[in-house]
Amino acid sequence: MLKPLRVTVHTPGPDHCVVTVAGELDVVTAAELRHVLQQAVTTYPRIVVDLAGVPFCDCTGLSALLAASRRARERGAVLWLRAVPYAVARLMRLTHTRDAFTIESRHCHPPGPPRPARR
Repeated sequence: MLKPLRVTVHTPGPDHCVVTVAGELDVVTAAELRHVLQQAVTTYPRIVVDLAGVPFCDCTGLSALLAASRRARERGAVLWLRAVPYAVARLMRLTHTRDAFTIESRHCHPPGPPRPARR
């Protein structure tokens, strides 16, 4: 059964946003995500894309994520993926695109600047 795509944008601070994606990310729904991510990348220097609610992703959905990641790098922004589900991780592995993304290892605020080393 198809799960309609829901994309919401939350702005916890002036310099970053969290884009939450829920539903199937495929040829029918990828354009909506692509549009939202394009706006986010042109507005915020730090973008987190939470994929916890994505049970399915095809190559068109992955392409939307890749385009946003590339656009963020071109603009000097940073885009992180959070809570990457198995279906998306598997597609990244099969297409050798995992290294195109920064993936958060746990749910937290967007990573800030690196902390100084402790002595």
